[in-house]
Amino acid sequence: MIDKQAIEKHIRGLLLALGDDPEREGLRETPQRVARMYEEIFAGMNYTNDEIAAMYDKSFALEGEAVSQDMVIVRDIEIFSCCEHHLALMYDMTVTVAYIPRKRVLGLSKIARICDLVGKRLQLQEKIGRDIAYIMRKITGSDDIAVLIKGKHSCMTARGIAKTGSFTETTAFLGAFKDNYLLQSRVCGK
Repeated sequence: MIDKQAIEKHIRGLLLALGDDPEREGLRETPQRVARMYEEIFAGMNYTNDEIAAMYDKSFALEGEAVSQDMVIVRDIEIFSCCEHHLALMYDMTVTVAYIPRKRVLGLSKIARICDLVGKRLQLQEKIGRDIAYIMRKITGSDDIAVLIKGKHSCMTARGIAKTGSFTETTAFLGAFKDNYLLQSRVCGK
């Protein structure tokens, strides 16, 4: 679990290390505000992928003609995350999740909730995609999962190389998506 008191203590120390006075009016409550914010934006750190799968395992059986090879695609799910290398914000992130149902479909809002909670961890963009794919596979029972993520990283846009227009795209292709360029192109919107 997230230790808010420890966060408050360390944020106070960080303010001192930056040469500021944590007792000045504008900073007095900053450690508490940051601790509350971290509790919210890192909520996904409280759960394993298996626990997230159990939380959102709200799938529905397909019957008769509904059982098919048709693909389900949910595009432009907005998330944010925090880079584990610099504790820098990953933002303007969108996730596309696609899968080919195998007798079960997942409620669409659950897909967005999975993406959101997986993002709320200290992460790498590549790992976010693999984690989402793992959870989707576990819930749907389908081996045919695709995850495309596009996002900006403040460790590239606000510091260092400072390329503000750069986006990073990552994919996780499982099952039929792994070697099928036509399926991949549908996920990527090409």
